[in-house]
Amino acid sequence: MNEPNPFGAMLRDWRRRRRVSQLDLAAEAPMSQRHLSFLESGRAKPGREIVARLVEALDLPPRAANALHLAAGFAPPAPEAPLEAPALAGVRAAAEGMIEAAMPCPALAVDRHWRLVAANPMAARLMAAASPALLQHPVCVLTLSLSREGLGPMIVNWRDWRAYILRRLARDAAESGDAALLALRDRLAELPAPPGARPPGRMQEAAAMPLSLETPAGRLDLLSATTIFGTAAAPAAAELTIESFWPQGEEGWRVLRALAA
Repeated sequence: MNEPNPFGAMLRDWRRRRRVSQLDLAAEAPMSQRHLSFLESGRAKPGREIVARLVEALDLPPRAANALHLAAGFAPPAPEAPLEAPALAGVRAAAEGMIEAAMPCPALAVDRHWRLVAANPMAARLMAAASPALLQHPVCVLTLSLSREGLGPMIVNWRDWRAYILRRLARDAAESGDAALLALRDRLAELPAPPGARPPGRMQEAAAMPLSLETPAGRLDLLSATTIFGTAAAPAAAELTIESFWPQGEEGWRVLRALAA
C-alpha cells in the first residue's frame, strides 16, 4: 500500500487553485515536467530548494508556504506568531498609525477571518450602534455590519453590499484555500435582510460599489480601500488588512465632519 503523500496532494491542490498546468509550473520552477509529476505522485521527495522554488513559482502566501515546507518535512521559513507577539509590534504600530491617519474617515484593521484587530474613533463610533452581543471579543466585523442587530439597518444598499461581500469572501477562499472563509460566507448568506432593505440595484453600472449609510448627520456614500503589508513574511502580518472608507464628494466630507464633531 502506498504511503500518504501530503506534499504531493498539497502541491496539486495549489497548482489547480492557481490554474497552472503541470508543464507551465515545471517551466516556471524550473524543473522537468517528469520530476514535477514524480513529486506530485510521491515517487520523488523534494529538497528544501525545490520547495522554495515551487513556493515562488506559485506565488504562495506565507501561511501556505509554511504548510508546503512542513508537508515536505522541513521547518517553515516564517514561523507563525500571533499579532500580539513582540516581533510584530512594528506591524501593529504601522496598522494603528494608518487607521488613525484616515480620520475622520472610518478605518479598521482585521485579521484573515475578518476579526477586529483595531479601529479608529470614527469606525468605533459607527460600530457602537450595534448590539453589545456583537461587540464581544472576538468581533467579526462582517457579521456586525450586516446583522439586523448590527449596522444592517443603517446600510441603504444592504442587499448590494452583502452580495459584494459574499463574492469577495468566495474569491478570497479560492485564492487562500481557507475553508473558514467559505463557512463565514455561508453564515452571512443566511442573515435576514433588515426591515426596509431595498431591492438589489444595477451594480454593473457603478464605477465602484459604495457602502451607503443613513446616519444622524445625513446620507453617507463611502468607497472602501484595502491595504495590506505586501512585503510581510510572517503569516499574521501578511494577513492583516486595513479597511478604510472614503467619501465620494464634499457632501460626504461634511457628514463625516459632523459625525466627528
